[in-house]
Amino acid sequence: MKRFYREALVGETPEGFRVALDGRAVKTQGGRAQVVPSRALAEAMVAEWAEQGEVIDPARLPFRDLADYAIDVIAPDPAETRATLLGFAETDTLCYRAFPDEPFAARQQTEWEPILAAAEARFGVRFVRVAGVIHRPQPAKTLNLLRAQLDGHDAFALAALHTLTSLGASLIIGLAASEPDAPIAALWDAANLEELWQAELWGKEPEAEARRARRRADFLAAARFAALARG
Repeated sequence: MKRFYREALVGETPEGFRVALDGRAVKTQGGRAQVVPSRALAEAMVAEWAEQGEVIDPARLPFRDLADYAIDVIAPDPAETRATLLGFAETDTLCYRAFPDEPFAARQQTEWEPILAAAEARFGVRFVRVAGVIHRPQPAKTLNLLRAQLDGHDAFALAALHTLTSLGASLIIGLAASEPDAPIAALWDAANLEELWQAELWGKEPEAEARRARRRADFLAAARFAALARG
């Protein structure tokens, strides 16, 4: 699509903030009013539109897409997204380790255990660590406390958290990456620990590296979206 506007600006409404292109308020892809909770997020979305060239590249509108996902998909039924996120906790990647005599187990202990222990301390929960891939349920108390934590997330926070959790295959990493001043790059590396380990052993594969770079960019964008939505 060719660029159809000259100017992008932030507008303010009683409900929040919105993007206006040549004075016309942008709607979501689902046709709803695209109102976001903070000026900081609206300004970042304006910058996305302002930086477009003669032809609009949708891949360069990640904040627009996340805002639309929050408004069109999550806001009508946030309970569904919370249930999906809780499902990640039941089989969280950080809880499933190699057997102790395998070299990779030491790397997992070094990289994953501090993140897992920090989540336990922060939320007052206990996670079951598993050697191998046979599923073991997490304690009901842990899941109930995490459910209560997710209940405090609005649609915009859930949109960011869902993206972070899906890309990282870990609710623990998603919640950590949603925090202010989180070490986002280190958390992304932790989420990709097995792929990085395999690349160290057998060498890097160009297609896999390109795919991981795209997913990393989406992860970083979701973390920034979470911060901007908080204001």
